[in-house]
Amino acid sequence: MAQVYKTDFLEEALKELCSKLEGVQGAVIVSIEGFVVASYAPHEGDMDEEGPTSSPQVAAMAATLIALGERTLSRLAQGEMIRLLIEGNDGGMLVVPANRRSSVAVMVGREAKMGLVLYGLQQTAKKISEILEGSATK
Repeated sequence: MAQVYKTDFLEEALKELCSKLEGVQGAVIVSIEGFVVASYAPHEGDMDEEGPTSSPQVAAMAATLIALGERTLSRLAQGEMIRLLIEGNDGGMLVVPANRRSSVAVMVGREAKMGLVLYGLQQTAKKISEILEGSATK
């Protein structure tokens, strides 16, 4: 019998998210400490160690942005963070908390339909939360 690990389920959830949405360049699950829990890039080489979207770099940046966003919302008494969006001329990054200890970040190109990506990301974050908490079954 083959051994199945949580990371396999997490990577499968990221793969499903990336494959059904146009313009997604990669996805990563990041811990609050900035470590990669799992990652997926639709095209080989997109998230290699050297590139700007490498999963360790994205994880560290996402964790920093999440901490700043949460601190800002707390200071302004605006509640808990629901999502974080950073958009540039050529694309952006969306981050959604999965649970209290991790978040899901998606890198998107300019052609991505942000509403669809956000909806898919929120659904995937729920699934990832269930996997991390141990309540998901495949």
